[in-house]
Amino acid sequence: MSKIGIIPNLSKDSNLSLTEKITNWLLDNKQDVLLNTGIALRIGKPDLGFNNEDIFINSDFIIVLGGDGTLLNIARQSAYYNVPLFGINLGHLGFLTEVEAEDMFPAFEKLIAGEYEIEKRMMLEATVETDNIQMEKSIALNDIGITKGPFSRIIRMGIYINDDFVDLYSADGVVVSSPTGSTAYSLSAGGPIVSPDVKVMIITPICPHILHSRSIVVSHEDIVKIEVCQNNTEVMLTVDGQQGYKLKAGDIVTIRQAQCYTSLVKLKDRSFYQVLRKKISERWESNLKL
Repeated sequence: MSKIGIIPNLSKDSNLSLTEKITNWLLDNKQDVLLNTGIALRIGKPDLGFNNEDIFINSDFIIVLGGDGTLLNIARQSAYYNVPLFGINLGHLGFLTEVEAEDMFPAFEKLIAGEYEIEKRMMLEATVETDNIQMEKSIALNDIGITKGPFSRIIRMGIYINDDFVDLYSADGVVVSSPTGSTAYSLSAGGPIVSPDVKVMIITPICPHILHSRSIVVSHEDIVKIEVCQNNTEVMLTVDGQQGYKLKAGDIVTIRQAQCYTSLVKLKDRSFYQVLRKKISERWESNLKL
């Protein structure tokens, strides 16, 4: 018997019908289920209700209902609890989620039979130093971005690796991604695709205004520093594209490998390259329809 948490995206399962179906299936198959207290009340099972921290602490793994954005959000929240996540895709592409909703019950049979592996994904940690004072500290599974605000003006940034000056970038921004994030914003900005089991960081300028600015791949042991130079536009730090902080001239963003990992439950019937081939072709076909 396993203790299985369920965390749905309420905008994608608004009436909780899918959450309720999964809960009932797991209970019928003699599994313990942990839900957020409010969700447990809404589906008439208050005895299954816990706060999110208790779900992270006590679950053997957590079923996340949503798309990649939902999984990224839960990954940051649960990273320090080392609880594996199993994503059910209710979104668009679903690079990080493991199965589509129509395939979830056969997948659950494999889960309770132990036919899965745990894949650890490297995370990034970003700290912001302003006026020699550390102000913000964030972790990300995909990427840390430094981007321009609402006006179409380039921003200037000094890039350092292990305190060695690399270059002064004039661009719309720069994204530092993990291998997991190499198929997200970094890929759209022209960065390379990196297998998730390779421990590196990828530094990719966004729409650079000089010809020789290209992606740089560095070791997971390196420390990347980005100094915001004097700019005539608003500059933002973004975390997995979901959290944002304003930066000002002179601020320094330090990015390194985080001390925590995201653990993903992976079924044994598909590889990263199979997922990549399928999802990249889906993205290409979807762009053709626009």
